[in-house]
Amino acid sequence: MQEEYDIAVVGAGAAGLTAAIFASRAARGLRVAAFDGAPKIGAKILISGGGRCNVTHFEVSAADFNGNRNSIAKVLRTFSVEQTVAWFHEMGVALKREETGKLFPVSDRARSVVDALLESCEGVEVLTGTRVERIERAEAGFILDTSRGSSRARRVILSTGGRSVPKTGSDGQGYQMARALGHSVTDLFPALVPLLVDESHWITTISGTSVEAELSVRLARGRIAARHHGSLLFTHVGISGPLALDISRHWIEAKRKGEKPELVANFLPGETFESLDAAFVAESKRNPHSTVGSVLRGRLPERLLALAGEAPATLGRMTREQRRQVVRSLIETVIPVRGDRGFEVAEVTAGGIPLTEVNLPTMESRRCEGLYLCGEILDVDGRIGGFNFQWAWASGRLAGLSAAESLE
Repeated sequence: MQEEYDIAVVGAGAAGLTAAIFASRAARGLRVAAFDGAPKIGAKILISGGGRCNVTHFEVSAADFNGNRNSIAKVLRTFSVEQTVAWFHEMGVALKREETGKLFPVSDRARSVVDALLESCEGVEVLTGTRVERIERAEAGFILDTSRGSSRARRVILSTGGRSVPKTGSDGQGYQMARALGHSVTDLFPALVPLLVDESHWITTISGTSVEAELSVRLARGRIAARHHGSLLFTHVGISGPLALDISRHWIEAKRKGEKPELVANFLPGETFESLDAAFVAESKRNPHSTVGSVLRGRLPERLLALAGEAPATLGRMTREQRRQVVRSLIETVIPVRGDRGFEVAEVTAGGIPLTEVNLPTMESRRCEGLYLCGEILDVDGRIGGFNFQWAWASGRLAGLSAAESLE
């Protein structure tokens, strides 16, 4: 027997669960179902934020995202951070703000978020272990071919996520279904992903060391494609930490476009080549026996300082070129990136369905009437810090409300 639903949400992650909750609330009596191929809901939420789930950030704007920022702003305005915090409080999840501006559950448990979302799915049929293989247009709606048979729905909300962390169920199947319904999909690549260097590079010898730094993606003729500041972590295979993750999509995008991007590190943010060189010159005149280490002690980890201190022991004994070489190693180090760790560990997917193919006030497809889209499947990706979750909550809520209202 073919099941019939008013609204079928395909993909029960952060955006999909939000869409289902608000659709069910908006129109009591409608039959709403959320389909997900995973045996348990919320795998990606559970691993986010180190298992704590960085629900959102205290301040979110379109500038925190890559994509069409005017369009992104329109969606974000429909569900502010304050409204998000109030919604989670209503669901029994109090949030706390940390020094970074990130908002986490007071419980410090991502499970609290998943449990609250599922408990709020009152009136929603959450169908786990039910993978949607294909969606077809049909009279007065859609036919969904699933791993458990066929279903009909008057409206469909597509929230299958991207391709990041495929073990959680985000394997890119949603893009194929979207294409079959008339949508295009931009180039897809990993974002918020650790970067790799050659095994012989000095970075791999100080694995576990972290530093506040600035990273820039430098293109031909010195043009800067992106610049970010934050915490950088050296690993046994390359670089990670918030700073590396934020800059990664810009280096990868430039590489995919045929550029020859350089990743340039400044380990003393706020200093320029000229300012640091002048500081060393002044110190060498004041005390010729000073060393690079004595000048910078407390500003850089000792393990990193040791790498810059291979020049003559004292500033007074350095030649001009030796001094400038040390300055360059601290201010303009080119990190020879050889690649990234791929979708398997990337936190988000860059690219997706263009926002120009979506009616933003409702999140309804411009290509397929009755189809709504939300979350990571769209061509929107934010920086690290809870921004991608805020996009999921806002776009999911808007899609759910709009789908329900269209049936009233």
